[in-house]
Amino acid sequence: MGRYIVKRVAVGLVQLIGLTVAVFFLIRLLPADPASRLVGMNPSREAYEQARHQLGLDQPLLTQLGAYLGLSSSGPGLLEGDFGTSWVTSSPVGSEIATYLPVTLELVTISFLIAFLVSVPIGMVGALNPGGRSDKAVFVYGLFAGSQPEFWWGLLFVYVFFFALGWAPAPLGSLSPMTSPPPSVTGFLTIDSLLAGQPDVFVEALQHLVLPVATLVFVLSGPIVKMVRQNMARALRADFVLYANCAGLPPARVARYALRAAMAPSMTLIGILYGFMLGGAVLVENVFSLPGIGQYAVRAVLAYDYPAIQGVVLVITALSLVVYLGIDLIHAAIDPRIVH
Repeated sequence: MGRYIVKRVAVGLVQLIGLTVAVFFLIRLLPADPASRLVGMNPSREAYEQARHQLGLDQPLLTQLGAYLGLSSSGPGLLEGDFGTSWVTSSPVGSEIATYLPVTLELVTISFLIAFLVSVPIGMVGALNPGGRSDKAVFVYGLFAGSQPEFWWGLLFVYVFFFALGWAPAPLGSLSPMTSPPPSVTGFLTIDSLLAGQPDVFVEALQHLVLPVATLVFVLSGPIVKMVRQNMARALRADFVLYANCAGLPPARVARYALRAAMAPSMTLIGILYGFMLGGAVLVENVFSLPGIGQYAVRAVLAYDYPAIQGVVLVITALSLVVYLGIDLIHAAIDPRIVH
């Protein structure tokens, strides 16, 4: 297992380095000129050249790459943990990501935990009763839940539960505009409110998370239910399950054996979806006015803010690789054969 972990970490580092270099060059191939956006319309030639020099765009690409990585004498770089300075806000990109990222991590992590706890039993019920009403209901739910985009469900939930019924708070962010947030320690609002001894802020933060979490849970549970159901049904037809039934093992124990075999590919799907939603939750964040990393990334792209774009891609990639490593370890624990 130790050799397997070292191998996976080494592969992940190579992927991270390759993607960092690729993103650096690819965004500079886009038909966009950050200097023109900085100086505005009809600038003088001197102002335009000064803007390019200020952004470092007048240097050769390899020189720019060396400065970004911290291999030149121009200052600290990525190898020292410095993501650079935003060209729009003039603030360190690392501190801005540290402000926006916890909002997305909190939303996506809670949504996936609930979706997993809901989807696995539903998928099992459908697989254990093939062709029955529960199986048909699970099949219809799996198709229906994942067939519409998440922003549509978010808007629908806002209309029903906030506007029509008045059960949920207004989609105005993580807290009410009249509530002061707790001092930032971890960046996660729910945790920081508990650390600050503010249970009322904690409850309010959970209330504002209900609708966006419900939106993601409903959308994510569809493909997870379908994957668990299909893999569970396939495992129940396997030879080892037939042998277990012939040996007279209790049905609950046989179901646990089948679930263990079915969870390996299902965990892979969950890991892929988690990595995708880290950057893909921007529509839900926009609907509910949550200041997450998705909205920050969109603003960086629209503003041609190269350091911010590179920082967001690098951080999300690193988090995704960590999640994939965790999924691989869980997969190896479920099926030790893949280690060899």
